[in-house]
Amino acid sequence: MKKYILGILITLITVFSWGQQDPQASMYFFNPSFFNPGYVGSRGSVNLTAVHRSQWVGIEGAPMTQFLSFHMPFASQNMGLGVNVFHDRVGSRVNTGVYANYAYHIRLNRKNHRLAIGIRGGADIYQYDFSNLTVINPSDPFYSTNFSEAKFNVGLGLYYYGDRHYIGISAPRLLEPKVTSLQNMEALLKRHYFITGGYAFRLSSVVDLKPSVLVKMVENAPITFDANLSLYLFKYVWIGALYRFHESLGLNFAYTHKDLFTIGYAFDYPLFNEMRLNNFGSHEVVLSFDFRSAKRKSVSPRYF
Repeated sequence: MKKYILGILITLITVFSWGQQDPQASMYFFNPSFFNPGYVGSRGSVNLTAVHRSQWVGIEGAPMTQFLSFHMPFASQNMGLGVNVFHDRVGSRVNTGVYANYAYHIRLNRKNHRLAIGIRGGADIYQYDFSNLTVINPSDPFYSTNFSEAKFNVGLGLYYYGDRHYIGISAPRLLEPKVTSLQNMEALLKRHYFITGGYAFRLSSVVDLKPSVLVKMVENAPITFDANLSLYLFKYVWIGALYRFHESLGLNFAYTHKDLFTIGYAFDYPLFNEMRLNNFGSHEVVLSFDFRSAKRKSVSPRYF
């Protein structure tokens, strides 16, 4: 019974709160185009990335999210195009989003530092189905209620990058629509802002150190951030640690094969709030492919 009650609470908190509403990922640095359209085309390759995240495993109705992104450069790598799809389930609420991204990349100097200006447009489909919940009173007005509503949105992002650094700022959804179909109650979808940055320090010929951070801001909620510190060993293996502000600690591992594909796993566990009880942590898997022609074969390893 406690699990069902917690599932309902998770759903209601997600629907009606003005806090963090976007799905989160521990290995955000492998899929930046989800929150910043300026990233598309920056890898110089045709990139396909898939991510699956199961959060707070063992709790009924806990978040479960899948991400799929595709992007590529064109026009002599001065522009980028991409598509992002995500599917996020929390309790009885399901959110599916599809967005198209475009970025224009401006070369700033001879070191090939670039500033990308990105825009995106798409829609979120919000679905609610309370019929699968266990209730005490079948006459409850929410019981067996389900509906679906689509909301169009647009976003902007700036992304400054080089071979060993990046800084980005974005608002992936500028509009603040209302979901109004839930028994005349409204949920206001707040605008989120993201600031991200990272740098790859060369410690030796076979070891690089890459700190990175993702800051998340939304009205009426505290500023929060994810900080990651990763070692890149022998140009093949990533080993890192994650700190999510006032929430969790985690570890991540990844293997990269000749800049052709990357497979990674992350685990984080909530230590700083009430969710630390009765769950087996959060688990995340990423698989990413880079396709390049022989003429555009990567000369140096990709850090971002």
